[in-house]
Amino acid sequence: MTALPADPELGYFGPGSATWTVMADPAAGAGGLAALFVQALHPRAMAGVAEHSDFSTAFWPRLSRTAEYVMTVTFSPRDRVDAIAAKVRAGHEHVHGVDPVTGLPYRASDPDLLRWVHVTEVWGFLDAVRRAGTGLSDADADRFLAEQVRAAELLGATDVPASRAEVADYFEAVRPELRASATSRHAVLRLLAPPMPTRVQLTTPARPAWTAIATLGFALQPRWARRMHGLPGLPTTDLAAGLAVRGLRSAVLALPESWRHGPTAREALAREKHVGDAA
Repeated sequence: MTALPADPELGYFGPGSATWTVMADPAAGAGGLAALFVQALHPRAMAGVAEHSDFSTAFWPRLSRTAEYVMTVTFSPRDRVDAIAAKVRAGHEHVHGVDPVTGLPYRASDPDLLRWVHVTEVWGFLDAVRRAGTGLSDADADRFLAEQVRAAELLGATDVPASRAEVADYFEAVRPELRASATSRHAVLRLLAPPMPTRVQLTTPARPAWTAIATLGFALQPRWARRMHGLPGLPTTDLAAGLAVRGLRSAVLALPESWRHGPTAREALAREKHVGDAA
């Protein structure tokens, strides 16, 4: 387990951590979308989403809550992180049932399912950021994954992979459980073409912008995942996705800094400066 920052106001990771480096990068968002596409291939994990969440009927609020949770765990003070993690754990206790695809029972609090969601997320963030040309070394990547074990354990995951080699072994071991299904196809279509108010679609570039970023997220999946979704796992797709995520990162980095980070990250950077000034 990696050491905690001395000041709890700097959260569970803090400045200088691989976690702050990866999660503050503009490419991380595309990696998060890639993770959602991969997650859709796990029948028991998706059964909980399909039967107990508002993913289909309230796509944008659900996506916003997920992003807010990730950013809070990454950048917020430890007391705020502990509070939101406790809230999510409590919500998981009510999510259980029988997966209609496999006929197996599921619980959102199952450490195996929590491990699946966590590993796909950290893989997605890290893979996209590295492919975007950030220059993160193999040691930096392993440090990020080791730091992120703490984030997984906050929700109850166990036996969490803590290195690139362990993540690769985990995916190899879990792949026999994965499959495309009507549920996964619905999730993919919802991610690629979520509902939008007609006014937004007609008066803003929101629809083409989302289609571009979601398509990039789909392309960033591993080849085996794209094949399971029914599309070819071509090396040319990997090359095009790598070039696209590099272009996305460059475009975002050209924006003013206040536009590049959400409020949670901006608050964390302000706390970092305050602590540094007081030292």
